[in-house]
Amino acid sequence: MGIILAVIALAAVFLISIYNSLVTLKVKIKEAWSQIDVQLKRRIDLIPNLVESVKGYAAHEKEVFENVTKARAALMTAGDAKAAGEADMQLTSALKSLFAVAEAYPELKAQEGFINLQKELSDTEDKVAYSRQFFNSVVRQYNEKIVAFPSNLIAGMFGFTQEAFFEAEAQDREAVKVQF
Repeated sequence: MGIILAVIALAAVFLISIYNSLVTLKVKIKEAWSQIDVQLKRRIDLIPNLVESVKGYAAHEKEVFENVTKARAALMTAGDAKAAGEADMQLTSALKSLFAVAEAYPELKAQEGFINLQKELSDTEDKVAYSRQFFNSVVRQYNEKIVAFPSNLIAGMFGFTQEAFFEAEAQDREAVKVQF
């Protein structure tokens, strides 16, 4: 009788241990996503200042400014990781156009405020990239735990499902063409 109780207790501890590790990873995924969100918010807050800096020099580049504004709005209203990823890629593309316009104005590139904004945005881009890597790392750990035996049995019993990775769009995987 004592052996049966010990086996049941051991099985219960094992079940609870696996369940708790799945819950812990799920919470880490939410935390990692919130870090991406924080960095994207920082990026969103920097963009109006950057656009205003360039606008004064390149008022005729209306389409570039509109694209940056639309992409920024799309990122602000993104509801989930997939939508935020798509909006983030649009914003990245729009910012590339904005910096291309800025390149045409040497006096703008030399302006201290613009240089500081560029540095802050570059720093934010690095933080966004790190946050994405961390998010994907935690998602990988969680997804591995869900499909590996015996935790897959417990994950299935309690309805744990795989999470989606933060992925780049197809056009962002293409080689960059540099022309002089």
